[in-house]
Amino acid sequence: MSKLGSLGARLHRGEISYDFIGKRKIWYGVSILITITAILGLAVRGLNMSIDFQGGAVFTTPTNMSVSVSQAESYAKDASGHEAVVQKLGNGSLRIQVAGLDTAKSDQVKQSLAKDLKLNPEKLAADLVGPSWGQEIANKAWEGLAIFMVLVVIYLAIAFEWRMAIAALVALIHDITITTGIYALVGFEVSPGTIIGLLTILGYSLYDTVVVFDSLKEQTKDLTKQTRFTYSEIANRSINGTLVRSINTTVVALLPVAGLLFIGGGFLGAGDLNDISLSLFVGLAAGAYSSIFIATPLVADLKEREPAMKALTKRVMAKRAQAASGEGLATAGGDVEDAAPAVVGPRNQPSSRGRGRGRQAGKRR
Repeated sequence: MSKLGSLGARLHRGEISYDFIGKRKIWYGVSILITITAILGLAVRGLNMSIDFQGGAVFTTPTNMSVSVSQAESYAKDASGHEAVVQKLGNGSLRIQVAGLDTAKSDQVKQSLAKDLKLNPEKLAADLVGPSWGQEIANKAWEGLAIFMVLVVIYLAIAFEWRMAIAALVALIHDITITTGIYALVGFEVSPGTIIGLLTILGYSLYDTVVVFDSLKEQTKDLTKQTRFTYSEIANRSINGTLVRSINTTVVALLPVAGLLFIGGGFLGAGDLNDISLSLFVGLAAGAYSSIFIATPLVADLKEREPAMKALTKRVMAKRAQAASGEGLATAGGDVEDAAPAVVGPRNQPSSRGRGRGRQAGKRR
């Protein structure tokens, strides 16, 4: 068995563990700090929406262009009067995006760009994107997100309980906020591919959360009938028992996404594939974190507020205190017994067999 497999087995059996629940305030603080940073990034810098949402024109040059990205940006700005976004694709061509152009203006910019780039205007491909199409995509994305959230809450409330549904919802909102905040802070462009990636990561994040919740549900059956463990301790065992599985799942999911992002993006250039893989990579990492450090500790916090769980905690603590005092008495008794051989007692008297032999010896005399 590999070292990781052996570690997973020991975690599952409870032989070793890390106190995720006991240190939950640390994870809450880290998450709050990251979330505040993401919200500030969204408020100050905003999202860099692609031309698909703003409307405008996209010009694509032939392959193996000798013009640099900065030169193309300068040419596009001079021709249109607007800031341009230029990306170099894997085949050597340039993708020039200029927002806020209508059909007539697009034709003028195309002619001017072709002249600056020393191209035949017919070889410079131009696509016009209307803002209404991008707005429709954004509205559909919000509708899909709202429907997904409602269905998730209903399913988890039925399959598990409402506290787990709330915790999972908080974890999902946490993942989306962090992902969009990173886009705002770094300046990544938000395209329809990004929206697809954001909706996809919700399923991955929910999967890890449900795995832990399922283990927690199984281990907390008839919990109040015993006095060995509190709810928080069982929750911590559930996280540790599924920890290696969650790590393996996340790593296996991140590897192909990283390949698409770093290798595919480097060779093939920017595009929808790169936009999807970028949002997936950030979201998967955030989802794995929230499943372990946010969702389950939050469930434990909510459950420990129940009167039945408060009573269970008191019984467990009382039994442990009683067991500790009993062990102290047993230890003290052991010390007295060890010091007792010098005291005369029944165990130091000769046996009846010994006394009988003495009497028989006296009669013979």
